[in-house]
Amino acid sequence: MKSQANAGYVAFLSLVAAIGGILFGYDTAVISGTISGVAAQFSLDAMQQGWFVGCALVGSIAGVAFAGVLSDRFGRKLTMLLSSVLFTVSAVGCAVCGSFTELVVYRIIGGVGIGVVSIVSPMYISEVAVARWRGALVSLYQLAITVGFLMAYLVNFQILKSAETAVHTSDFMQKIWVTELWRGMFGAETLPAFLFFVVIFFIPESPRWLVLRGAESRARRVLERIYRSAEAAEGEISSVRSAAALASGAEWRVLFEPGIRMAVVIGVCIAILGQFMGVNAVLYYGPTIFENAGLSSGDSLFSQVLVGVVNMLTSALALVIIDRVGRKQLVYWGVSGMIVSLLCIAFYFHSGEASGLSNLFLLVFFLAYIFCCAVSICAVVWVLLSEMYPTRVRGLAMSIAGLSLWIGTYLIGQLTPWMLEHLTPAGTFLLFAGMCVPYMLIMWRAVPETTGKSLEEIERYWLHEGKQANQKNR
Repeated sequence: MKSQANAGYVAFLSLVAAIGGILFGYDTAVISGTISGVAAQFSLDAMQQGWFVGCALVGSIAGVAFAGVLSDRFGRKLTMLLSSVLFTVSAVGCAVCGSFTELVVYRIIGGVGIGVVSIVSPMYISEVAVARWRGALVSLYQLAITVGFLMAYLVNFQILKSAETAVHTSDFMQKIWVTELWRGMFGAETLPAFLFFVVIFFIPESPRWLVLRGAESRARRVLERIYRSAEAAEGEISSVRSAAALASGAEWRVLFEPGIRMAVVIGVCIAILGQFMGVNAVLYYGPTIFENAGLSSGDSLFSQVLVGVVNMLTSALALVIIDRVGRKQLVYWGVSGMIVSLLCIAFYFHSGEASGLSNLFLLVFFLAYIFCCAVSICAVVWVLLSEMYPTRVRGLAMSIAGLSLWIGTYLIGQLTPWMLEHLTPAGTFLLFAGMCVPYMLIMWRAVPETTGKSLEEIERYWLHEGKQANQKNR
């Protein structure tokens, strides 16, 4: 059955859904090049700068809060379509807004799009993927996020460089591309957002969702195209039916069954702890941190481009090896490297010696940190969250885990300027290093290795764990 799978078709479906990851990455990372310009134009203090960064994350929290419910009720495809509309409205609105309040509102709308797509895109990929390819294909979504990061950094850098010589006859164009560069940085997202809107119409609904909604004939057509076999398609439909029967009952009630509850709690811990290990502080405030280390604005943005390149290339490496090495091994090695890198960065800031050589030291360990992070927790978290819950409640459970992730991300986005100011950069990076330890312990003690297992096999594992927990409690 596996040898007959239509790799090209599955890759196409995954690539379309992964465009949502590009938008996620762009909308998240574009903020890094706009902070200084927006802060100067609207006279923002440290907490207001934190709110400018964090407001989109508030939108993300709202997005994940209802993304799972929407995707379970209306389907994965329609929910992705909604996110593409939100991204488009946000990009255009940020480019033409007339006040800081309007800018915040449009950033929140974009944040809702991020929250929605962060749940539904990896979920869709996991539900159309063949088991032996699922880790790589869901990691494709993480790779797409890093492509979005790099795209945002390159756009920011190019707009800054072009503004030095560009002259436009239109006052509106001059405002967007020369005098208020942050408008152009935000507005450039319009093109990929519209592309996402168009290509969604060329993919089918998730076959597993269709089975749960009783549309088995539609699901069978999709599965026959994926597996090139009517027999294999029927086997997948039967497997989904059997798994759904094991988790019968109201969706919220299923979440509180012992095994599923355990999976949800572990997912929440993985999601929220990952945000306190520093990656989003680097991605959001990288140029600000580099400027504090003595680099110019142009050099800071160029250093952030290097961060984006390493992030993307390492995510591509993770895509290749995740199904060979395994989820947990990647985390063990990657997080160990993150701890070492964070301690070295903290040492740099503690020493307080800024020079060309010391700045190179800082950049090297920033890049090493990004490498270790991208090959481990960034690649693994969305894979685990997309595959560890029963099909019947996958959207709802992923929303809970995603909500936790975005709450953590918001707190980091809001508090990083305060931490850099009051804890000092050295203390901030020491804190990030310390938060890596409980993450490693949870992965070691509580998370099963899911590499190569079907979604239904993983579901049966958690249900079995729940039965064992019930027997111990008797």
